Amino acid sequence: MMDLGLLLIRLVIGVSFMGHGAQKLFGWFGGYGPKGTGGWMESIGIKPGVLMAVLAGLAELAGGLLFAVGLLTPVAAALIVLTMLGAMVKVHLPNGYWVDKGGIEYPFVLVVVAIAVALIGPGAYAIVF
Repeated sequence: MMDLGLLLIRLVIGVSFMGHGAQKLFGWFGGYGPKGTGGWMESIGIKPGVLMAVLAGLAELAGGLLFAVGLLTPVAAALIVLTMLGAMVKVHLPNGYWVDKGGIEYPFVLVVVAIAVALIGPGAYAIVF
């Protein structure tokens, strides 16, 4: 049962990150693509915006895919953690902890889940390498 639980966690978190990466890279799922996301990033002081949007999108897409399939899970978790730490510092931290105020609560939960799965391992239903 633990392996099935790890698979569910990896799939939900991984596919969600893949979607966010696709929003930034391709404008899919209601995203704004590199130019739109890059413009927003520049507006909050992250420069060069388009390059940073592409890098964040690649980290989310690749990290999400690796996490979902359980391949190189520590690397996948590191990519997820890095993008979430950036979001926490640049966007959410000034708003406190709670998500209803735009705080760090949700990205913090994602960071902890990614680290926990990296420490536990991806489980039996994974492509372990």
